[in-house]
Amino acid sequence: MGMPALDLSRRWTRAEVLALPDDGNRYELVDGELLVSGTPRPLHQIAVQELNEVLRPYVREHGVGMLMALPADLDLSSDHIVQPDLWVAAMPPGGRIRRWEDVGIPLLVIEVLSPKTANFDRVKKRLRYQNACVAQYWIVDLDARVVEIWTPDADRPEIAVATLTWLPSPSVPALEFDLPALFTAIDEA
Repeated sequence: MGMPALDLSRRWTRAEVLALPDDGNRYELVDGELLVSGTPRPLHQIAVQELNEVLRPYVREHGVGMLMALPADLDLSSDHIVQPDLWVAAMPPGGRIRRWEDVGIPLLVIEVLSPKTANFDRVKKRLRYQNACVAQYWIVDLDARVVEIWTPDADRPEIAVATLTWLPSPSVPALEFDLPALFTAIDEA
C-alpha cells in the first residue's frame, strides 16, 4: 500500500513535515509551502561532488567551519525546513556539531539547480536564506554555466562566469576557483 497523496495546496508545519515517512523523497518547507522532490539527476550529484572537492580542503585548511552535504533538516527560523545541496556551518562554541540545532545560520549555502526545483531555489528559498542573513547563497546553473551569488541585502545577484571567489572571513585568504574548469570537470565526470 502506497502513501496517500499529499495536499500541497495547504499550509504545512515543521512538525507535520518531520513526521512524513522516510520514503526517499526530499521534503522542504518554506513559509508553510511544502516542496517534495525526488532523487536528483546524476549530473546534479556530480556537480555537488565536484563543488565538495573544491571547497572541503579550503574549509578544513583554514578552519572556516564544517562543510556539509544533504540531507539536512536545517531550520533557519521556526517552521522552516531546508535541505541545501552543500553548506558551510560556522563552528559553534565547543567546536562540535551533533544536532541540527547546533548549526545556526550557515556561512554559505549552495543549491545546484534542477528543473523541478529551480523556481523554488531562486525565489522561495533565496528569500528565506536572505531573511536569515546567510552571508552567501550560491545558485549553480549547470545549463547556463554560471553561479548566481546572493547576499542578504542584494536585490539582484552577482553573476560569476569566469572565477568564483569566497571570502568567509577577513582573517583567511579568499578561495578562488575557475568556473569553466569546474563545469568541464562536471561534464567529463
